[in-house]
Amino acid sequence: MKPKKLWQIKACLVVLLLICGALLGASFLLNDKLTWLFAVLFIIMVLVTVLRFRFLRSDAYRFMSEVAQSLDTDDREVLNRFPLPVLMVGSKREVLWYNDPFRANVLGDYDLYGGSLDDITKTPVESFYLPNGVDLSYAMKHYTVYGFHSETHRDSLDILYFVDNTMLKNIAMEYRLSRPAVMILVIDNYDELVQNAKESEKSQILGEIDTVIEQYFAETNGFVRRFSQDRYIAMIEKRHLDKIIETRFALLDRTRKIIANERVPATMSIGVGCEGKTMGENEAAARQSLDMALGRGGDQAVVKTVNGYDFYGGISKGIEKHTRVKSRIIATALLELIDTSENVIVMGHRASDLDAVGSSIALAQAIRRMGRSAIIAIDRDTTLASSLVNKVSDNGSANLFVHPEIAKDYVTRRTLMIIVDTHNPVFVESPELYRMCKNVVVIDHHRKMVNHIDNAVVFHHEPFASSTSEMVTELLQYFGDNCRPTKEDAEALLSGIMLDTRNFVIRTGVRTFEAAAYLRRIGADTVAVRKLFASTMDDYQRRSGLVQNAEIYRNCAIAVSGQNFEDIRIVAPQAADELLGITEVDASFVIYNTGSDISISARSMGDINVQVVMEYLGGGGHHTMAGCQLKGVTPEEAKEQLMRAVDRYYESLASEANR
Repeated sequence: MKPKKLWQIKACLVVLLLICGALLGASFLLNDKLTWLFAVLFIIMVLVTVLRFRFLRSDAYRFMSEVAQSLDTDDREVLNRFPLPVLMVGSKREVLWYNDPFRANVLGDYDLYGGSLDDITKTPVESFYLPNGVDLSYAMKHYTVYGFHSETHRDSLDILYFVDNTMLKNIAMEYRLSRPAVMILVIDNYDELVQNAKESEKSQILGEIDTVIEQYFAETNGFVRRFSQDRYIAMIEKRHLDKIIETRFALLDRTRKIIANERVPATMSIGVGCEGKTMGENEAAARQSLDMALGRGGDQAVVKTVNGYDFYGGISKGIEKHTRVKSRIIATALLELIDTSENVIVMGHRASDLDAVGSSIALAQAIRRMGRSAIIAIDRDTTLASSLVNKVSDNGSANLFVHPEIAKDYVTRRTLMIIVDTHNPVFVESPELYRMCKNVVVIDHHRKMVNHIDNAVVFHHEPFASSTSEMVTELLQYFGDNCRPTKEDAEALLSGIMLDTRNFVIRTGVRTFEAAAYLRRIGADTVAVRKLFASTMDDYQRRSGLVQNAEIYRNCAIAVSGQNFEDIRIVAPQAADELLGITEVDASFVIYNTGSDISISARSMGDINVQVVMEYLGGGGHHTMAGCQLKGVTPEEAKEQLMRAVDRYYESLASEANR
């Protein structure tokens, strides 16, 4: 505090004391009994004020004396004329001195003598010693502060230099906000919207969609253009993309309000690229994001970031595709690959189920009928479809199943690997065997995950299909009469469909029943298939115990298995299915210990997207059937994580509803 300021404080104190004295004199006129008490208190207050002011003046002069001793006259003159703001603080962060540029530019002509560095920033002084300084903001300005430590004969000092880079920061912010982002939009169910519609009705539907999209982007300074019947491309600035992300892509909801044929809502998928250095990189990122959105069932937006993908929407169920054009094209490409390959290895996921094994059997047998060598890489000790594997082996096809370690001897440069019922390289039966094969085909129906197989020659991914067995059934119909499935193959495929649809209850579309009808027509026996699902009395009792001990949490049945028995991988999903039969249960989760990790089997009737819930825990799957594996946790800890994931899912639903 400068000494001349003391007279201003003294004047204020004198005025206040005069006012108090006047009020005290007025109270004498009222003959108040408390007047004498107030008089004594007033005298004490005057004495304390005078004494404190004398001490304050003494402290102020002592303070200025210490500063003067810390900096000699030449140093103060140099720092005062220094063009950058300079601040000197003591060992206790007290402000000792600053130059005129600091007072004018940083403080705005206010004084901070006797104050603390905490009034400007809480940053430790030592941080300013770094070569690059520390960025801080104060009074709506941006600075980079550099520090220098000095030891004097009395105390330690820190001298801080403030570099005003407000203009630079504003320019950098404007540059970031004005960066272009590329968005590619696709009408997911375009064919279903215009199917059987008159030309005038088609024009009306597309006109409504165009209007919604154009009005949406009119709120930005970007533009949108349609470049095909069902595809649009838009370019906007990052500032507007941030607002779109904040509202969680409200365009998805606006599009969904467009109804065709009085029953089919329009849905849209959006891919966004915004982190690329060039427009080309952003466009490529937008296409990758769009593929991810479509692979996860559509009706959602995906933004590719430097750390992966961010997902918005995707809570609703996907809409089934009625066209089989894609299956015919994939079948033709697959036949060409098989014809040019030396041998074929078919492989599913770890702990393979009836869907993975059934589709593998039908594919491998069809390839053998083409005259090509084909095997199935499977671990018979861990498969959940041992009943089907044993049945096929007993019927003379035991050499069809080969352990993954032995299958490595079959790999050559011209080996074709077909991966079924999974698209994640981590989940395949043998990741090492997968890496050995250069030519890979993927056939899967699960919603696409971020860490998907990205080197496949053919990637046949249909998230709208009920099962991989349904997809393989469609493909085999284009393989020719010589490769027609046998009765045994048809039953294997039908068992996979029945497993994933829970006996044609969940995720059954028109194409599901068409596939089942085809399999029944070529000899599949539903009674024989049903026997593949039979369980032992011990398994039945354990399953009943899980159902009995389940708890209900937010319309979700959660059961925890405290035992680790041989068929736990089979019993847990069956228990999850049975829990769905309880009133007001929309989803079920069974937590069980496999010995090496904690697994969760998730099921739903469609009202809850369990795939999203499992994704929160690092897993995946489908809208009505999913799972995950957790390492380093106990079953009870896994239950707590699951409950938090359910809470997060409902919060996401609430935010979607409030948009």
